[in-house]
Amino acid sequence: MDNTVKITNVTKSYRQGARVVQALRGINLEVQAGEFLAIMGASGSGKSTLLHLCAALDSFDSGEIEVAGRALRAMTERERTHFRRCTIGVVFQSFNLIPTLSAYENVALPALLEGPLTEAHRNRIASLLELLHLTDRATHRPDALSGGEQQRVAIARALLMRPGVLFADEPTGNLDSTNAHQLWQMLAEAAQSTQTTVVMVTHEPAAALYAHRVVVLRDGTISGAFATKELRDVGDLAARYQTLAR
Repeated sequence: MDNTVKITNVTKSYRQGARVVQALRGINLEVQAGEFLAIMGASGSGKSTLLHLCAALDSFDSGEIEVAGRALRAMTERERTHFRRCTIGVVFQSFNLIPTLSAYENVALPALLEGPLTEAHRNRIASLLELLHLTDRATHRPDALSGGEQQRVAIARALLMRPGVLFADEPTGNLDSTNAHQLWQMLAEAAQSTQTTVVMVTHEPAAALYAHRVVVLRDGTISGAFATKELRDVGDLAARYQTLAR
């Protein structure tokens, strides 16, 4: 599978009453297979909009986005839904778990929507629950889980179908610092060990330090990018980001 993400001259605008807001102004970006990329920017810079476009959750005005070898513009809505379910993974800050389903059933949902669970699915679910320290919570519904446990369920669900590309939108915004660092480490390990391409939107320098590269958006354009291996610590990253975000 081609796990790259290629964004070519992409624009996106929204209408707010009589005013047209240019959210993205000709974005060009390529993310290599197995790369962990962090996208940073101030509120309104376009970072979440860009992630949602790449995850086939919204349409763009012009340009092209190719994810895992598929051109998104050419997809029908049905193809987009199947693509999100089976080819990529998406993790949101808000978890988006089904409240009436157990943790196990929430993890299994992408496979269940395709048909009956196979033995391979069951083994994969058990493996993910164990990896994320959720085995003893498998029968609990979301309202009986902590915020950290709910986010880990959401991550297991996103990883179930072995996606080539994983998108994460502020995935640790509702987590304490311990769980947040564990999640960032997990994303970094997924990129390294399985060649999963990880694209994460974040406002936290501590999160971005786990990535291979940081891209900074400002007013709908890319104002710069840098590799994290050049940096000594979080303070270095924060200073570099502030320079590009001004």
